[in-house]
Amino acid sequence: MIQYIDGKQVRDMFVSGANNLKNHKDLVDKLNVFPVPDGDTGTNMSLTISCAIKELDKVEQDNIGQLGKALSKGSLMGARGNSGVILSQIIRGIAKSIEDKETLTSMDIAEALKNGSDTAYKAVIKPVEGTILTVVRESSEYALKAAALEEDIIEFMKLLVKEANNSLDRTPELLHALKEAGVVDSGGKGLVLVYEGMLKSLEGQFVESQEIQTSDNTSIQVENKVSTEDIKFQYCTEFILETDKISDLKMRDIMIKYGDSLVVVGDDGIIKVHVHTNTPGTVLQEALAYGQLLTIKIENMKLQHENKVIKDSQEDQKVSELAAVSEEPKEFGFIATSMGEGLAKIFKDFGVDHIIEGGQTMNPSTEDFMNAIEKMNAHNIIILPNNSNIIMAANQAKDLSDKNIIVIPTKNVSQAFAALVNFDADLTIEENEANMVEALSTVKSGQVTYAVRNTVINDVEVKEGNIIGLGEGKLLSAGDDIDEITTNLIESLVDEDSAIITLFYGEDIKEEQAEALKESLEEKFEDIDIELYYGGQPIYYYLVSVE
Repeated sequence: MIQYIDGKQVRDMFVSGANNLKNHKDLVDKLNVFPVPDGDTGTNMSLTISCAIKELDKVEQDNIGQLGKALSKGSLMGARGNSGVILSQIIRGIAKSIEDKETLTSMDIAEALKNGSDTAYKAVIKPVEGTILTVVRESSEYALKAAALEEDIIEFMKLLVKEANNSLDRTPELLHALKEAGVVDSGGKGLVLVYEGMLKSLEGQFVESQEIQTSDNTSIQVENKVSTEDIKFQYCTEFILETDKISDLKMRDIMIKYGDSLVVVGDDGIIKVHVHTNTPGTVLQEALAYGQLLTIKIENMKLQHENKVIKDSQEDQKVSELAAVSEEPKEFGFIATSMGEGLAKIFKDFGVDHIIEGGQTMNPSTEDFMNAIEKMNAHNIIILPNNSNIIMAANQAKDLSDKNIIVIPTKNVSQAFAALVNFDADLTIEENEANMVEALSTVKSGQVTYAVRNTVINDVEVKEGNIIGLGEGKLLSAGDDIDEITTNLIESLVDEDSAIITLFYGEDIKEEQAEALKESLEEKFEDIDIELYYGGQPIYYYLVSVE
């Protein structure tokens, strides 16, 4: 009988739970309502909790409070996608509840889970039942009752896992889309896997990771390059310092003598520093006097130039970023998420300063947004997430930053372009925010991709390998011909007020094929302007916008 657990057992439980989720992330990815080839809930949750475990590994002593803080910090910065952000909030609530504990009883664990549930619900503006939120709430409420009757932590955890699975099984009854697709909630399944891994650790069956370890750098960022003659300080040096001994302002004063392009941002005992210097070792030694370094990155910018490993579009971004941190701040700066070189170029033409490469296939993390924000030298920074699964991470970065951030809740690039068209530099940030948000409702959007499994949604029968058309968040058509499905999709989006149809063709579509479709659409929709652009996006044959 185990009536309490210590820090070592808490550490092992979280690592085992994280490994269990990572080992089954592909299964979670497949629990997607739409049969599209980019289900990413398992990947997002796995990457989020992996960042938490990396932070946990840096804590040498098995102090429960310190372990909780590390888990909270790592998951917060590594959070990807809605499920990852919610998971990070659950961990944050758990960590807060156990921060003063030396050991944990079953009741302590139950109360921590309930606090994790409450914290996650507060982070979501409009909670939807039948999701991970339901599973964490119902299982934590049950845990409080179970803990009052069961002191043996292993038996308590068995009861928790059973109820969590029961809650997961009920999710299709709460969310019609799940029932129609014949799946349970993917985020809820991810959470259950974490619980199950924790239980296995207590039972002496610690779950080892089956993943082949790759590079620690899971962030997808547009890398940088400048010409050698512009480089006075050779090494781009970035680090995160954990400290309670110095403020970010004092750290900025210390670092300013070592180089240029200095950016220092602090939040809750964490200071992130970016500086170009010729003495990175001295810079790091100076920082170590005030705490421990959580991450370090040093790049030789001259070597990068000589190797010519960066594309021209990425070079332009670096030059603009370097100029941004050395010049007077401008009034407005823009950050956008995008996949595909064509779409990135269009965003650049609209005046977007920084492109975070990512989207359906890889959701950027909170830290990715924080890194982009730090590079921006503007009084007001406008973020365009361009994916419903990225908005929460963008807002989490906004909350962590001390800069004035506006997140326009764009769910796709069509909405982003409509918002950018309605931006006016002569207006205030408040006026621009209102106009850009209002513009989102003026555009209808759709996507054409392929199905990865058989299903029936909205009375549309889908077979694996079918071409499918998605419009305004609904599966509208399925078949074998890309042009036919694209045309059907557009027909469903067009109404009497439609004036412009815009198509962005992806990397798997040839230009002549796209031009032929455009000509066909011009004959079919004689009174509507048809515009065609190369997007270069993966997975999606066409992205469609109707205004």
